[in-house]
Amino acid sequence: KCPMGAHLLHKRDISNILKSYVGFYDPFSELIQNALDAVDLRMKKGADSNYQRKVWITINLKDNQLSITDNGIGFGDNQFKMFLTPSISFKSPGEARGNKGVGATYLGYGFNFLQMGTKTPEGTMVTEIKNGREWVDDHEAKTSRPLVKESTAIHASFTNVDQGSTFTLGFEGNVRPRDLGWNGATTADQWKTLLLIKTPLGQIFGNDESKPTLFDLEVIDKTDSITKVTDQKCTYILPHYVIKGTADISDILAEQQKLLDKGKDPSKLPPKYKRLNGVYDFWDTEKLCDFRLDDIQKALLKEYSISAYGFFCYSAVKVLDKFNDDTAKLRKGLRIIKGGLQLATNGMPQGELVVIPLTSNIGYQNQSHVIVHFQNADPDLGRKGFQPELEELAETISAAIVGKLKQWRHILLTDRGPGDSHQEELNLDQWIEAQKIYEKDHPVLLTNTNFFIPVNEISISAEPSSEQDVVALFNQLLAGGVIRGILMMASSSHHQYDGLYRYHLRAPLVNHIYDESSNPLGIEGSPNQEDFTTKPYVLEFKHNINALISDFENEEKHESSVHLAIAWEIGNRWKERYQAISLLIPDNLHLRQFHGVTHEFHDDNTGEKRMDVIILKDLINFLNNRKKEIINQESIYGVTV
Repeated sequence: KCPMGAHLLHKRDISNILKSYVGFYDPFSELIQNALDAVDLRMKKGADSNYQRKVWITINLKDNQLSITDNGIGFGDNQFKMFLTPSISFKSPGEARGNKGVGATYLGYGFNFLQMGTKTPEGTMVTEIKNGREWVDDHEAKTSRPLVKESTAIHASFTNVDQGSTFTLGFEGNVRPRDLGWNGATTADQWKTLLLIKTPLGQIFGNDESKPTLFDLEVIDKTDSITKVTDQKCTYILPHYVIKGTADISDILAEQQKLLDKGKDPSKLPPKYKRLNGVYDFWDTEKLCDFRLDDIQKALLKEYSISAYGFFCYSAVKVLDKFNDDTAKLRKGLRIIKGGLQLATNGMPQGELVVIPLTSNIGYQNQSHVIVHFQNADPDLGRKGFQPELEELAETISAAIVGKLKQWRHILLTDRGPGDSHQEELNLDQWIEAQKIYEKDHPVLLTNTNFFIPVNEISISAEPSSEQDVVALFNQLLAGGVIRGILMMASSSHHQYDGLYRYHLRAPLVNHIYDESSNPLGIEGSPNQEDFTTKPYVLEFKHNINALISDFENEEKHESSVHLAIAWEIGNRWKERYQAISLLIPDNLHLRQFHGVTHEFHDDNTGEKRMDVIILKDLINFLNNRKKEIINQESIYGVTV
């Protein structure tokens, strides 16, 4: 037994190191970074031609332990003894991912159990240190200095390597994370996605050699059930790897050039480049020099060999969130691939995503995933941020990349409804069968003796699943007399807005006046005469009002131009900018100026009215069960006096 590097250990120095590690994935990152450096170093030092770089990872949720073993270079005897000494590193700059010498101190003294082992041609040694964190946090000298003692390897994979290292961390006491199950991931597939994106296991712009580094991952859940993935490639999950219906902008430009060479219109791209989920592109240092940067920034580009990647999708919810929830099957709300700027260095993602600083089109921040990679730009102590000038440069690059990617949004899908993603495309027979099931599970039931004469029932059988369905349902309600007084002037599928209309109080005026049983969507009284007609107004159709809010943020449409929004559902994003007044609540009936309007949106700050809204789902529920829907509306919107 001996105190590891006792003559150099100072609590204050160690405590400062520990404070620089604030992320839940930091322990994973440090162990994985060490393992990858070790296998790379063994390769560089002339390993056998049959050598396959490999890392083994076990996440034991039941015992709350993390074990990582590699078949790398291993530690020499002196290196092993000095491993935990602050600021002592055995890595050379330029040949390893880290060389500040603080990671080992963090592992030994940031936790209350660390086992470390090494196997080299000279021999095998396994030791452990306990209560490191407890000793650092003890300001009353009640805890003895932790000692290093011999141990028996916990990770079974260590017995199978001919050379390498093994580490096992225990998560107990005042540590971060305190429970390895904090993120809700319980299977190897889930953890694989998390580690490839959040840690150096997912190498960025690298590991594409003919013989890449591989890893095995085993997860033991709290019931002792074991799941595994084997021989996985250590590569960061770029969004276009896992999201269908995407295209490389370089390929699109090449296709356009082919069309030009044949004397054809370059905008007439093949079908595979239409209705995409997203587009992406890569930028090397030379390509980035074409961006609008000053001389100092261009010098930094070259000094750090900066490269970048950008991905832009038509909808963060239907593309990125769908991957998180449905493909990766992560806990609802856990957004592992999302919009933002990821800084990286030496092949490693570094820190959390940064908001892309857009001055306009801010909705695109959530639809864009940008990576800016520096070569040999080590962050400050531990896993803190980069130098301010590098962060500022990365943010400038990310905003410019979004500006270039958004120019291709005309070949992307539009955010119309829940069934518009390429990931849900079906062949004709499958689509028919799916619609039968949808029709059965989501029927539109509306029968009323006052409407749809002579059959008295609507001819649409299922709830809208797209914007086109909303248009069809609205036209049915208009033709059947459920909604009255809207005179459609024009509709468009390619202009900026969906259509033009007028409010027209067609005679007799009594058809527009409220009656609880025969005309429940009417107005209490009108200050206007029969056949009163307004000037033309703009209307917008959406499956969900959330999509309209996104259009306003992206400046694709302007709030001041839209007077009527028609949607199946109201969604939840209206709360970000509006007060919503429900005109289906009897006490608010006097506010309804035109027949069929269900809600009004008022500016959340000034209270000024912004637009009329017709929410078709609420309208139908109101007609089918007036009392029940009034209670529902009051619970959501309250009563305006």
